[in-house]
Amino acid sequence: MGEKTEKATSHKRNEERKKGNVMQSKDVVTAAFILIIFGVLRITINLIYTVADSSFKYWFSISGSGMTDNGRIIDGMQTYVKLTLEIGKVVAIAAGPTLVISMLVNIFASSIQTKFIRSREQTKFKLSKLNPINGIKKLFSINSVFELFKSLLKFIILIVIVYGEIKNRIPELIRLIDMELFQVLTYMCSTIFAIIMKIGVAFIAIAAIDYFFQKYKWEKDMKMTKHEVKEEHKTMEGDPKIKGKRRQIQMQMAMQRMMQNVPEADVIIRNPTHYAVAVKYDSEKNSAPVVIAKGADNLALRIIKIGEENNVTIVENKPLARGLYDSIKLEHEISPDFYHAISEILIFVYNLKNKKLLY
Repeated sequence: MGEKTEKATSHKRNEERKKGNVMQSKDVVTAAFILIIFGVLRITINLIYTVADSSFKYWFSISGSGMTDNGRIIDGMQTYVKLTLEIGKVVAIAAGPTLVISMLVNIFASSIQTKFIRSREQTKFKLSKLNPINGIKKLFSINSVFELFKSLLKFIILIVIVYGEIKNRIPELIRLIDMELFQVLTYMCSTIFAIIMKIGVAFIAIAAIDYFFQKYKWEKDMKMTKHEVKEEHKTMEGDPKIKGKRRQIQMQMAMQRMMQNVPEADVIIRNPTHYAVAVKYDSEKNSAPVVIAKGADNLALRIIKIGEENNVTIVENKPLARGLYDSIKLEHEISPDFYHAISEILIFVYNLKNKKLLY
């Protein structure tokens, strides 16, 4: 049906998003996770150490107390409860903030790319996913090549950063032999954090490349053929032939209603065969006379004929007929410019029919 050369329409984009087909870069999530989580750990590491150290000192200080000579624990249940609560406190302080923030980072980093759209379509089981031919095609796709390139680039970056950081710290690492355990742990944590943050910064660059590639690929996959755009337009707006037929039917129905209103007119003003305007005045419903039917040429002749068949008074007034036809819309009240001329005609008509004109 032709090449896909047209950009995806807003309708198709919305439909694909509903199905869960959205542009998303997993590397953006990974980079955000590394930087934020290890940043949080860097900030809270002293608190974690303080809480853990205090807890361990507390339990070592009471170890052996509350026991009989034969090794039995006095009030063992209470001791177990204290132990559980203490361990729970340490875990909550040490791991709680990190776990909560890691969950929020993953949700936010993914949602901001998908515009917070959630769809069940992506989680549904599809037999097509088990098709080995589709799997083989994916292995040789441009996306697979790009993913392989990214994996190699990440591996090289990891090797370079770790090697460079350790190489620069070799003199300091040698001096760790003479340091206390706490100083060794502090230095090792500092080294690990430095390596991780450098890796995180490098991964931001990779994430940016991946984001633009995924966006380019998504836009390319979303492209449509000219035929698809045309068919969608027909679906959304309706087939031009059907719309024309519908418009024709609507015009016919409107014409029939208009012709049905002609017998109710007080007067038909004509010119003499080119234009005809049927006017009705109901003081209880309208503040001025209303044009209930109008037409030119053949339609004017039909209006006049129906008026004659229903004993509607017909008055010839060329300028007034033309002016009403051009200026006043169907089912609208006449404008003040025509009040004087119409009132004279209505007075004449009402006198003929012994009716009274109410203002």
